[in-house]
Amino acid sequence: MPRTNHLQITDKSVPKDTASVPGLLRRRLIVLAGILVMALSLRLAVSGVSPVLAEISEELPFGPASIGVLGMLPTAAFALAGFTTPALIRTLGLPAVLLGSLVLAATGQIGRALASDVPLFLGFSAVTMVGYGLGNIVMPPLVKRYFPDRIGLVTSLYVTLLAVSTAFSPLLAVPLSNTSGWRWSIGIWAGVSLAALVPWVATLLGERATRRAEVVQSPSAAVPHAKVRVWSSPVAWGLAMVFAGTSTNTFSMFTWLPPLLLDAGMDAAQGGTLLSYYAILGLPTSLLVPYLAARMRNPFPLAALFVLCYAGGYAGLLLAPSSGTILWITLAGLGQGTFAMALLLVNLRTRTTAGSGALSGFAQGIGYSVACLGPLTFGLLKDVTGTWATSFGLLAVSLVILIVGAFIVSKPRYLEDHVRR
Repeated sequence: MPRTNHLQITDKSVPKDTASVPGLLRRRLIVLAGILVMALSLRLAVSGVSPVLAEISEELPFGPASIGVLGMLPTAAFALAGFTTPALIRTLGLPAVLLGSLVLAATGQIGRALASDVPLFLGFSAVTMVGYGLGNIVMPPLVKRYFPDRIGLVTSLYVTLLAVSTAFSPLLAVPLSNTSGWRWSIGIWAGVSLAALVPWVATLLGERATRRAEVVQSPSAAVPHAKVRVWSSPVAWGLAMVFAGTSTNTFSMFTWLPPLLLDAGMDAAQGGTLLSYYAILGLPTSLLVPYLAARMRNPFPLAALFVLCYAGGYAGLLLAPSSGTILWITLAGLGQGTFAMALLLVNLRTRTTAGSGALSGFAQGIGYSVACLGPLTFGLLKDVTGTWATSFGLLAVSLVILIVGAFIVSKPRYLEDHVRR
């Protein structure tokens, strides 16, 4: 039997110079650095504003309406990016969308740190979130393109850094604001987006030179961008259901866990600490789940375990929120493993970079659209009925959607085998 190359490329959209010429290891390390720094940047500005919003409001007159708009911007921008990014990738190419996402994120963060009024702050925040939204969608295709032989490992690393960045900026937001002011506190993270540009510019310039040489030698070497129609695929709808269920649960808990604990008799400090604990539980699942699920032919049992964790945690928080609180939050927090699993399945259920981009955009677009409504509906149900039971009933419905979607998408099949191009 002939020996196979360590890096087996089956996707024709992968540039040959990433797989065959000397210096492969050095280039792959540069690409890996670009993916990881980009992943670290994708949540820093999302979670770093709310801890210093009181200080911002002393200078910029934020009111309930503008705060509500600010709170909805991330999920709304992420949903918009989900539906538009695949078309941008086909039109402009993955490299251009990648660089554009980083430039938008950095520009928006710098702009809102310098904003002189609320509309400018919200406008630049929207630019930031659109940049982050584009980054959310291109991450799976980047892994598919550059690390088709290490999808589980690289996904574990980048999803872990997403979790780190979610918890890291709120932890430092108040100390930075106390030391240097709120503008510095929210603007400093633009440096991470700018730093992520460096390895990608180096990588993409090298690829561009190689492609030019290939086209000169063989004009047919250029590969067109394929359009993958995902709406008719059960794989796409299954993954969309997983993202929708996961997003509804996660964003509802991030929004309403502290008020729920306050109703149970805890003080604000305890509620904030336990919310941080809930967020931190995303770290071990982010690191381990993609690595484990990539080795399973059908990872549905893993998804079922996480749904049971969600359900057990919610039952405890509803029936005995002040007794065994740590256990209930631990269970609910471990349920977040479905997010890491969903990101992994974007690549496990596609054959090509084009398929990965299309599936990522479709599933995350629907997921974040639902996430815009989930926390709002959760709170409205509590206001209308006066009890948290109906709110947790909403989450129970979302868990049913999640588990059904996981059952569909966990079956070992590929998006491209069930759609027309």
